[in-house]
Amino acid sequence: MTNRDSILITVDALQARLESERDFPAGSPRTRLLDVRWTMPQPDGREAFAAGHLPGAVYVDLDTQLAQHKTAQDGRHPLPDPADFQAAARSWGLNDDDEVVVYDGGGNYASARAWWLLLNAGFGRVRLLDGALPAWVAAGGTLETGSPAVEPGDVTLSSAQLPAIELTEVEPFVAAGGKLIDARAAERYAGIQEPIDPRAGHIPGAVSAPTGGNLTRDGFFLPGDVLRARFSTVGVDSAQAIAAYCGSGVTATHTLVALALAGFGGALFPGSWSQWSNHDELPVATGELP
Repeated sequence: MTNRDSILITVDALQARLESERDFPAGSPRTRLLDVRWTMPQPDGREAFAAGHLPGAVYVDLDTQLAQHKTAQDGRHPLPDPADFQAAARSWGLNDDDEVVVYDGGGNYASARAWWLLLNAGFGRVRLLDGALPAWVAAGGTLETGSPAVEPGDVTLSSAQLPAIELTEVEPFVAAGGKLIDARAAERYAGIQEPIDPRAGHIPGAVSAPTGGNLTRDGFFLPGDVLRARFSTVGVDSAQAIAAYCGSGVTATHTLVALALAGFGGALFPGSWSQWSNHDELPVATGELP
């Protein structure tokens, strides 16, 4: 299995896998499909899910199952409590020996959060559907409607298996020469516009690499060598520590997917700009330079 195949699965490969599982005995490990239909303008994706999803898929609520809610100073999407996340995974029907394929309504911007959280919880058999829902539809894949009942699973998860940095660790990380990637739109990085958080700009020392640049026009992840060249242009290399943040820790995981495809490791700053900008004592930079 190539590096790309361990992170992503194509529509053709998924269709073949699902077809092969039709004859599996009841109770056998199988591929579980998770639909993380979420966007900032439309965070509740239940209606879109019910209107059409991959057959057998289960809806995952990003706001309540892939995050917890504290105060504004903790950011908009803090990582979920490990026990709560395990309970959520069991509610999706997930068992220890299953494999998981995650997708969303387009681009895998939201589903990358579930990918990262499952890996962070010690569940290694998880991949993203490259091209997400639009790729499935374009290939003639059938859709299922409604919101089916799910038989609970009994998966056992852990926590803290992937690198992450806390708010107090960000400035020392940058001061020590770490490369901090800001995955938001360039206009938000520069401080030209800020649609949701209390202050505009970016964390001093961070470099701009918007998530949209990780994908082709059709919403597929770019080849690994192209992604590696892209990150190299903003100074990323294997000799330094790398971390990523975004608005609230959701699409930063998309950048971690792209980094992995490019052969780089990386840590997540879960609090991201929503946490940083809510701490008035912390500095803010504006403009196109770090």
